[in-house]
Amino acid sequence: MPDLPLVIFDGHCGFCRIWVDLLTALTPGQFRWAPSQEVGDDHPQIPREQFSKSVQLVQPDGSVESGARAIFRIASAAPGFAWLFRAYEHIPLAAPASEAFYRFIAAHRDFGYQATRVLWGRRIEPASFEIARRVFVRLLALVYLVAFWSFAKQSAGLIGSNGILPLDRYLAGMHQAFGASAWRLAPTLFWFNASDTAIRWLPLAGIAIALLALTGLAHRTCFALLFLLYLSVVAAGQDFMSFQWDYLLLETGFLAIFLTNTRISHWLFRLLLFRLMFFSGWVKLASGDPTWHGLTALTFHYHTQPLPIPLAWYMDQLPLWFQQTSTFLVLGVELGAPLLLLLPRRPRISGAACLIALQVLILTTGNYAFFNWLTIALCLLMFDDQFYARFRVRRPESARSPGRVWRKVLAAVASLIVLLNLGQFSRLFFGDAGSPLDALLHVTEPFGIVNSYGLFASMTTTRPEIVVQGSDDGATWRDYAFPYKPGDVSRRPAWVAPYQPRLDWQMWFAALGNYQSNDWFLNLMVRLLQGSPEVASLFERTPFGNRPPRYVRAVLYEYRFTTLAERHATHAWWGRVPRGSYFPAISLGDIRAR
Repeated sequence: MPDLPLVIFDGHCGFCRIWVDLLTALTPGQFRWAPSQEVGDDHPQIPREQFSKSVQLVQPDGSVESGARAIFRIASAAPGFAWLFRAYEHIPLAAPASEAFYRFIAAHRDFGYQATRVLWGRRIEPASFEIARRVFVRLLALVYLVAFWSFAKQSAGLIGSNGILPLDRYLAGMHQAFGASAWRLAPTLFWFNASDTAIRWLPLAGIAIALLALTGLAHRTCFALLFLLYLSVVAAGQDFMSFQWDYLLLETGFLAIFLTNTRISHWLFRLLLFRLMFFSGWVKLASGDPTWHGLTALTFHYHTQPLPIPLAWYMDQLPLWFQQTSTFLVLGVELGAPLLLLLPRRPRISGAACLIALQVLILTTGNYAFFNWLTIALCLLMFDDQFYARFRVRRPESARSPGRVWRKVLAAVASLIVLLNLGQFSRLFFGDAGSPLDALLHVTEPFGIVNSYGLFASMTTTRPEIVVQGSDDGATWRDYAFPYKPGDVSRRPAWVAPYQPRLDWQMWFAALGNYQSNDWFLNLMVRLLQGSPEVASLFERTPFGNRPPRYVRAVLYEYRFTTLAERHATHAWWGRVPRGSYFPAISLGDIRAR
């Protein structure tokens, strides 16, 4: 190997040896490596004192480079790092800044060694995420499977021809209002066929492809099809498919099409997880909501969240100091842990572990469909193969690196994603300023490939609940029973996630406003008067069996969890007080469904 360049380093420096081992692994067979204590005398052209100050790169022609320049030259020989030396040479101030930083580290090697151990560990390996990538592919396929199954069970009642928001009418209205632009504003395959048969079969196709993706075979093709199908469902679902996790699944699914064993692919997912969690924390503080600023948000959250589960009742009983501490920790994790994701492996893994812990706490106290599971899947992508090796998990053979054409496609997609991320951050901090990035966001928003996130920016402090009622005579009213939302005060809260009962969820949002601002609610009431079996299937029980009532109405109550004493005395999970009418009594003679 005499024709290979020679890298001479200080063999007595532990810090140097850690980084030499990494560079050796990144550039196999491209350099010779030797400690200065062994070969220094063979190179009299290099002053002896220079060996203790910086690494020396000796080329076959005898020329020598040292310091940061030598490091960048060596690193540029590793696959994917060729840009480093070009940046060193051509970016203004890059070279002097790099050399100054190198001299500082060289003069403080003990500090550098300790910092390296904190950030990377005792040994640095080339980052590999094959285990995490394969786990993620299957978890994402499972999330898609649940999402399509959840929608398939409810699709006829939500958007079928006898549903609450019939899809064929929606698309006809979109076409009438926007003409040829309607397809871009509502990108869905249902433009070709919006029949009940198509509404039934499209999510079933999604289930079949998700099952294929579970095997790991042709996963990029599967994820491309799954993205297209789920985008079609979200665009067609109108108010019932407008939740943040629906768009998180679209964004994650889009990136999964381009998931490879490359750094750029991994960083796109890291950027997504950072934005998802940092935005969630930032909007809570930026909203000015007094419950977040006063650390009292969790004193309200457990009983005012859309669909609590049994553990939420017990959490609601805990003392104020515990709730305030918990609120502080939530804000700390959502704002602090995402920053750790941008750092080297040890902080990155710690940040991901904190986010997983937060998601587990959320999913054990509330029903948020597949949101928490999808977020956990994203977090697991942050754990490299070196982490899994400690648990004796066998590292799979690395996947084949993408070819030149695929790399160019990935670079183009990454450039678009980065620009859209910059636009989202600009919106977060400066608002909608009408910039070119904002215009780009407006164009891509219907496709859900880069979105804004932030649940519970303002905490609701009361829990209004709508109770839908029917009557045959206008005097005696009987309640419709929803499957999961609070109704009967004695009924135990249910754990239903990752399935999402979308009508139950929309009833929570509707209760925060009025029926005039929720157009779908009027249609719901008319469908009940018509006795639509598809809509009736969305309820746990209808009080009139298979026939419709003559009248329907909706009344409003304020719900709260019972106290320990009340629960012991009455066995009720909820207490409630009436708050008047939400929707006036009507019959079919009064109004027609639109």
